[in-house]
Amino acid sequence: MLWTPGQILKTRPFRIESILGQGGFGLTYKATHLRLNHQVVLKTPNAGLQNDPEYVKFVRRFIKEGQTLAKLSHNPGIVRVSDLFEENDIHCLVMDLVVGQSLFDSVQQHGPLPDTEAVAIIRQIGEALIDVHQAGIVHRDAHPGNIMLRPNGQAVLIDFGIACELVPMVPTSKHFAHRDFAPWEQQMEGSGQPTVDIYALAASLYYAVTGQTPTPSVKRHFQNAALPPAKDFGVEDWVNLAIEKGMESDPQKRPQSMQDWLDYLQEPQTIPSVSLQLQSAQGVDYTRLRDLLAAGKWREADQETNCVILKAARREVDGWLDSESIKSFPCDDLRTIEQLWVKYSQGRFGFSVQQKIWLEVGGKDDYDYKTECKWAERVGWQKGGRWLEYDDLTFNNQQAPRGHLPVSVGGLETEGCWSGSVEAWYDVPYWANKAVSCNL
Repeated sequence: MLWTPGQILKTRPFRIESILGQGGFGLTYKATHLRLNHQVVLKTPNAGLQNDPEYVKFVRRFIKEGQTLAKLSHNPGIVRVSDLFEENDIHCLVMDLVVGQSLFDSVQQHGPLPDTEAVAIIRQIGEALIDVHQAGIVHRDAHPGNIMLRPNGQAVLIDFGIACELVPMVPTSKHFAHRDFAPWEQQMEGSGQPTVDIYALAASLYYAVTGQTPTPSVKRHFQNAALPPAKDFGVEDWVNLAIEKGMESDPQKRPQSMQDWLDYLQEPQTIPSVSLQLQSAQGVDYTRLRDLLAAGKWREADQETNCVILKAARREVDGWLDSESIKSFPCDDLRTIEQLWVKYSQGRFGFSVQQKIWLEVGGKDDYDYKTECKWAERVGWQKGGRWLEYDDLTFNNQQAPRGHLPVSVGGLETEGCWSGSVEAWYDVPYWANKAVSCNL
């Protein structure tokens, strides 16, 4: 049964003010706490489901939603739940009333958002979803109508009604999903992988910067319907690339973690157009490396980096660098190599970029294989726990993840052949520490 405006509940001192919304799974009301004179949102399972044979499963999922939100209440990007109770056999969640408007309504009223403003909103929700995923939950409904914008600029993700565990505990034959913002595998197969949320956020970003509802994923996947590129609406290339990556029809081709996708939402640095001094403490000539990078020949530049590093370290005969060689590597040379990579990649590649990602994944001074694998996933040297071969790396500034290059840093070439797994090619902690000591 529906609660009506003016109705006062018996179990808790709430007065129903209005119905806020009704979806396939839940029904939400604005209500006032009569003792505190404080407005909240009450959410119940959709009354239309009560005669469904799977209603018990829906209730269990509803209770799980409350428990999930309670665990994540510390995150400002996730709506806070404060109570769970029953009223005449109807389960009810009490949640904060987020003052503001949804991203959907904002675009409807004011038109497309500037790229940087839209990215800032989506990044907030993406960072909140990192916490959600780490808790073993996938939201599965992160569309513009569920992204609320507070007046202070804080974006808040609401409605965890169709969220599910990464390993589902409550199986159901029904697959709730938004047709325009959910990927086809969620709508057709009920997928609950993190890539579902990545698609939804990328589609939400598309809507925010173009003002257009994206072509439904089912039509794109099964009928080859086209998605008009966001860049056709004047969207910057780096934002367009993030959208394309996140909205890949094949879920395996999307970034496999939310953090991986957020790495694409980094505005390229504007590097001052100044002439770099190609300094070397060892008399190394960096002209060829500069010219290769300037020409966008990333693979050749990566291999040239290996050559100049060996020369600067005086390890050409040995053909590789050990930890002591890295520690004693001349800072003048490392700084020259770093500045060249950063300048010509527009801030996407370089030792300082890799060092920053190392710290973000919890990297320390000492070697830790688990952390190194997390770092390798972020920079794109691992996929699904498997180290890539050198030939499988992405030698493209626009397509590669941040920090993807350089990889050839001291002894990769074997008898003129650049091949093999990248696993043993880069001593991450040593180079990260060297980047700090050289003030990169």
